[in-house]
Amino acid sequence: MPIFSVKTTARQERTVADMLAEKEMPEILAVIAPDQLTSYVMVEATDGTVFARIMDEIPHARGVIQGADGPAESPFSEVEHFLSPTPDVEGIGEGDIVELIAGPFKGEKARVQRIDEGKDQVTVELYEATVPIPVTVRGDQIRVLDSEER
Repeated sequence: MPIFSVKTTARQERTVADMLAEKEMPEILAVIAPDQLTSYVMVEATDGTVFARIMDEIPHARGVIQGADGPAESPFSEVEHFLSPTPDVEGIGEGDIVELIAGPFKGEKARVQRIDEGKDQVTVELYEATVPIPVTVRGDQIRVLDSEER
């Protein structure tokens, strides 16, 4: 099925996506508003002419990206990377200084010792501990403060 790009008002992508999804129209199959994509919503529809009827009804929808002969279809390869989740440990390297932002050691600073991308976990060593203790936490429970790559 073709995928179309709908231009929206900035920071209103989620609102437009919700309104499009709530429309009970068999032509609209799926709607996605990726956080990485500002001012656009991707819509999978059976036909591009459906947008001509509904764009006036949806606030913050500015229009559909047009091609030479009507609404332009986006290839699936342009949308595919928005559909696969990125691991929380992406961008974290061994030796990085991090702050724990959740769990029993919240607020503590630590150095990354090991990264397990398969489990999305990071093993860190706490800075202020008198005895170095390795602690394994989920990737979403840390924030990088200083990276050795910089």
